[in-house]
Amino acid sequence: MNKVMSRTAQPRPRHRPPTRRDSRRPGGAPPRTEAARTQPGTAVRQPRPTDLFAERLLAVLSGQRPVHWMLRHTAGRAYDELARLAERSPLRALGTRPVVQDIGYYVPSQGALEVFARVSAGDRLRAMAFRLELGKDLRWRCTAVETGTP
Repeated sequence: MNKVMSRTAQPRPRHRPPTRRDSRRPGGAPPRTEAARTQPGTAVRQPRPTDLFAERLLAVLSGQRPVHWMLRHTAGRAYDELARLAERSPLRALGTRPVVQDIGYYVPSQGALEVFARVSAGDRLRAMAFRLELGKDLRWRCTAVETGTP
């Protein structure tokens, strides 16, 4: 079976204590940047297409973004399905902003992913499923969208 859970625990932010401001000393060392802290030769981890599309679809289906925001990221009838679903805003929640809790995917064939996501808003848990296909231009596009709401 090719089912994979792709969401890992989010790392905790590492905070430094405030730096000392001494007026008797010159400017000192320049402030550290993210690029200076990474090891040379270490690649920055790119987000997976499953995570990106889950967040984008959630933004549209919860009413935070307009449907046409996904126009270049969809193929086939998926845009029509997304427009139909977005009219009802099935993942909109009153008072709290919906968040993608967990993502998993299944690989039915090379260049295709069937993805499911658990979305929580307050104490409610909802489901969203979509299919991604890799195009000839090596870009992932959503080809089907469904939600767990009637």
